Order: sequence, then structure tokens, then C-alpha cells
Amino acid sequence: MHLIDTHTLIWSLFNSDNLSDTAKEMMTDGSRVYVSVASLWEIAIKQSINKLNIRCSIEEITVMCTKAKINILPIDAKHLDKIKELPAIHNDPFDRLIIAQAITEGMDIITKDYYIPKYDIKTVW
Repeated sequence: MHLIDTHTLIWSLFNSDNLSDTAKEMMTDGSRVYVSVASLWEIAIKQSINKLNIRCSIEEITVMCTKAKINILPIDAKHLDKIKELPAIHNDPFDRLIIAQAITEGMDIITKDYYIPKYDIKTVW
């Protein structure tokens, strides 16, 4: 199972040329692919402060995810408890939640992020 980072979701839906060949392969190899609801939240926030120029609503993005066979992973209390155990490598709350979810659910993370691989989690790019 794979959990995709926010930028991976954006690139997979809107600009697949930015995805690595490995990321594209992992997202289409028949394994279950998930995106955290935290990524949708991050997109909404960035849209609201004009840091992300995607004109689709979050609802439209979730429909696009369904069509692309990307499952939405809800936030659960066990994910929030796991955040408290993570080392303070960086302060991005969305990344920290995604990392906690991946650890808790036994997933790897498809990401190009510099900081996420510094945690005790398997990443792929």
C-alpha cells in the first residue's frame, strides 16, 4: 500500500510530467494507493491564500481521485497519537500527519520531499 504526498497527488492529477517513472509505476502497479485527507486540507489552505493555482474545488479533486483509483485516507485518533512520538525533524504539520498515518497503516510514502525520508519510514520516488 502506498500513501502519496500532497505534491504527488497534485502532479498525478494535473502535471504527470513532474512524477518520476518510479512514482508513476508505483501508483499503477495494482497496489492500493491512498491520499490523506490532510493533503486535501493542505490544498484547500494553499488555494485560499493564493499559494496554489488549481481552480478545482476539493470536491472535484476527490472525484478525480476516485477516477484515478486513489483512495482517501481519513484521519483517525491513532494517527494523531503517533504524531506525538515522531522526532522533531521539521515542523510541517501536514507532512507529520502523513508520516504518522503511513507508519500506523504500514504504508510507504511516494514523495520527492527532502525531509520525509529522514523519518523512520520507507519512501519512494
